[in-house]
Amino acid sequence: MRFIHLADVHLGAQPDLGYPWSRKREEQIWESFRRVIAEAAEEKTDLLIIAGDLFHRQPLMRELKEVNYLFSTIPDTSVVLTAGNHDYLKKDSAYLRFVWGGNVTGLWNESCSAVYLPRISTWVYGCSYHQREIRENLYRDIRPNGKDGFHILIGHGGDASHSPLDVRKLQTAGFDYVALGHIHKPQILAENRVAFSGALEPIDRNDIGEHGFIRGSCGKNGTRISFVPFAACSYVPLDLKVTDEDTQFSVEQEVRKQIARRGTENIYKLKLIGERSPEVRFAMDRLAGLGQVIEAEDQTRPGYNIKGLQERYAGSLIGEYIRLYADAADEVERLAFDYGLEALLEAEDAL
Repeated sequence: MRFIHLADVHLGAQPDLGYPWSRKREEQIWESFRRVIAEAAEEKTDLLIIAGDLFHRQPLMRELKEVNYLFSTIPDTSVVLTAGNHDYLKKDSAYLRFVWGGNVTGLWNESCSAVYLPRISTWVYGCSYHQREIRENLYRDIRPNGKDGFHILIGHGGDASHSPLDVRKLQTAGFDYVALGHIHKPQILAENRVAFSGALEPIDRNDIGEHGFIRGSCGKNGTRISFVPFAACSYVPLDLKVTDEDTQFSVEQEVRKQIARRGTENIYKLKLIGERSPEVRFAMDRLAGLGQVIEAEDQTRPGYNIKGLQERYAGSLIGEYIRLYADAADEVERLAFDYGLEALLEAEDAL
């Protein structure tokens, strides 16, 4: 029995709202979901699992129709989904009024229940959120029913406010596979047995690393799973080390080169590090405009010749300041020293 495990698709999300690429990111999330459906069709997947937060908020009826149409294009694939903390089941939720296609099952109960899929001899267990936060472990006592077939649990949670999980109990509960959602970083918690698929696409700047889905199979030799990178883009930390030889233009040239090499479709968190010439100031707004740069931070230090300055300004306020604070121990103190010395030297030059 072959399956795809998805979670945290977040249809309707607009990552990086206010940035020029935000609308494109919203469309990419839908497009990635469509591509997964096409993948399921091509691979003749038996079961598509969606472990919560298919939508970023309460789904609209027209959005459910679009999703249901996509599911109808894989009629030989059984689709089982649950609602997570973002698309939880309010009393008037469109989820509850919508009539799904014959290959789609929603596990909408507040407590865990099971559905049997006879064509693939598989029991799927799970429940849905009916509120934004659930502080108790929804899956603490759930166990397979002992009947013939494969047994798969769908869970959504993993932090104190969203069904905290006991991984050891999930691992030993007896399920052939536990498909988890809510944590956006893909993680295999127990080899071939318990896993977060992670978000299909990164949803905000903190979703660093690869994103996609889990492909797996259950058979007489057990369960086998693998993570499939699938996202249209990634948030990429770009730490650029500068030297006292660098200028604004040389750094701009290097940023362009790095973005071209790593992919113009990605979104970058730029950080300048190292020691710059004390005379140089980097225009971070210009650097941020060289691509899809969501953060641009200058953490460089001015490369002062401390010994030379101490000799030059011996007996003066600047010399005394250097003597007292040049050996600052931690990062905050060193930063304060740099700012103070910079201000003193600028004041000296203005005299």
